[in-house]
Amino acid sequence: MPDRDQWDSVFGMSGQYSLVCVDNLEYMASMPDASIDLIVTSPPYNIGKEYEGKLSMRDYLDGQRAVIAECARLLKPTGSICWQVGNHINDGSIVPLDAVLYPVFHDLGLKLRNRIVWHFGHGLHCQRRLSGRYETINWWTKGDDYRWRLDRIRVPPKYPNKRYFKGPNAGKLSCNPLGKNPSDVWVFPNVKNNHPEKTIHPCQFPVEMVERLVLSMTDEGDAVFDPYVGVGSTAVAALKHNRRAYGCDTVQEYVDIAHERVRQLEAGTLKTRPMGKPVYDPALPRGGH
Repeated sequence: MPDRDQWDSVFGMSGQYSLVCVDNLEYMASMPDASIDLIVTSPPYNIGKEYEGKLSMRDYLDGQRAVIAECARLLKPTGSICWQVGNHINDGSIVPLDAVLYPVFHDLGLKLRNRIVWHFGHGLHCQRRLSGRYETINWWTKGDDYRWRLDRIRVPPKYPNKRYFKGPNAGKLSCNPLGKNPSDVWVFPNVKNNHPEKTIHPCQFPVEMVERLVLSMTDEGDAVFDPYVGVGSTAVAALKHNRRAYGCDTVQEYVDIAHERVRQLEAGTLKTRPMGKPVYDPALPRGGH
């Protein structure tokens, strides 16, 4: 694992990156204070997936508290943390993980800027409750002077040619010509078998979702870190936009895939779903993304 003097020694295609198979607390211990601009991750949900052992909720929260405290230490004063989670399920009862993790972030002095709802259309069908079709991304900042670049992620307005009807601006466009501010409900397809980014990871999140966070919360050359990097979607999104990418995971096979995806990105052969592509296109075969 690289030490502090080696952080800038591993170069990717347009920025630096380090992807290592190691425990995240060990990895973060070698990183200097206030060295990261954006942390984006999706931790285990404590539901017994193949890459996690199922813990008591108390032990799970203790583990998350240790990781989040280290993330807060690494974060620059202008930085952001985006923690993407779903629900823990215990004997048929759901526990919304962002709700139980809220005090952990709050007690570290972080401020919640948005609770983003990620809606997707496909998943397991429930029998005794409504089928779950959303997860959340909690966006936390260390201070009030956080980096925020809204214009980079604006989306087309519903009525692009709408104009003021009367008053001093009569006849002028009433909407921002660059587009509108996205709402806090984001619709991206989840990475299932027909998704171009699908790997062996069972809970992969889409690159385009991370791209929106990277573009709006960092500038070129900034450092982006994922303490549960999995197959490297965060690293790919960061490197695509000339940021530095750091990440770790305890599953060697996932880290190997992350490295291969970065190599494909360098070669221009990596398949990712383009940002802004409609979720449903009637011209495509059914199920196509």
